[in-house]
Amino acid sequence: MDTKLRGDIAEQAAVFHALKRGWGVLKPVGDRLPYDLVFDVEGTLIKIQVKYAWFDEPSGNYVVDNRRTKTNRRIMVRDVYQLSDFDFALVYIENLDLFYIFPVDVFISYGSEIHIVEAEKRQRKPRSAEYRNAWELIINALTRAGC
Repeated sequence: MDTKLRGDIAEQAAVFHALKRGWGVLKPVGDRLPYDLVFDVEGTLIKIQVKYAWFDEPSGNYVVDNRRTKTNRRIMVRDVYQLSDFDFALVYIENLDLFYIFPVDVFISYGSEIHIVEAEKRQRKPRSAEYRNAWELIINALTRAGC
């Protein structure tokens, strides 16, 4: 399965989960923008970047690249996201039908990759654990913004 197809699967899963919560979903035309979807949550528009996490056999972790990839016919360029690019990154783990909901500042604070531990193999929870299925962060952001 190629990365474009994985990205499409993750986006459709995000649409499904948003609709189940009663949120509106908007899809930009083309893929020139730094976000993939917009959720209409109680009349407030939230920019969403969607990423597909793959399983890394050697580490036993799920991994997602937290950089922007731009391509044309000849080259692929990776660049870091900026705070203004989106509001939340949704990282999808397909075989668990599970999302990690990262506020943009947290998402871009990692290095080039985020390793997500789904196995209970550590004594201490990883930093990413608090974002597991944390859909309430989107609602809480509305409250903090005074919406």
